[in-house]
Order: sequence, then C-alpha cells, then structure tokens
Amino acid sequence: MLESMQMLIGIAEGGADAERLDYLIHGVRSELLQLDVDAVEPVSAGPPPPGALLVSLGGSAESLTQMMTALRSWVGRTPAPRTIEMTVGERTLRISDSSIGQQTIDEFVTAVREG
Repeated sequence: MLESMQMLIGIAEGGADAERLDYLIHGVRSELLQLDVDAVEPVSAGPPPPGALLVSLGGSAESLTQMMTALRSWVGRTPAPRTIEMTVGERTLRISDSSIGQQTIDEFVTAVREG
C-alpha cells in the first residue's frame, strides 16, 4: 500500500481560453472522482497555473496506475493538443499524447512508491 499522498495535476489544451479550461478541469475532476481517490479539488490560489487540480490519494499502487491510465486516455480523446502534467513531491510525469506506454506509467509509480 502507498502512504497517503497528494498529486498536483496540470491540465492544458492548445488554444483553450479560460472558459474552456474551466470546462476541462471540471470534466477531468468528475472522471477522477469515479476512481479510488480521496478528493479532487481545483487549485484556485498559489503558484500552480490555471488548470490545476490537487488529488488526494491513499491506497494501492494499482489505484495510482488506474488514475494515470485514465488521464492518459483523456489526453488522447480529441485532436486538440492536450497535456497533463502529474507531480508528486519532486517527481513529475508529462503526458502530451496518448501513446505514452504503460511501462512509463509503471516506472513513475515505482519511483513515487520508492519515495
């Protein structure tokens, strides 16, 4: 089991204005809340840029992998260029197309687990 953690997720879509970005944030948040997460909240203040969510996650490596796989899928659902950047502590993984391999996700999960 993983210790409880927080993941900062940055969301971007090429050409998206503030209204579109807000729509995207709410859509991703709704999807993540269907997974094994404790909380998903928009970041409204501080250093993260607009389009950021803070995910509280406690549980297994499998639940972290499931969340990251869902985000990879979200990136690939439209021809518009989308990017997801996931940060846990000092580790960051950026997905800019859905072709990122499962091995890359597994390596990120392992690195997060090892702290």
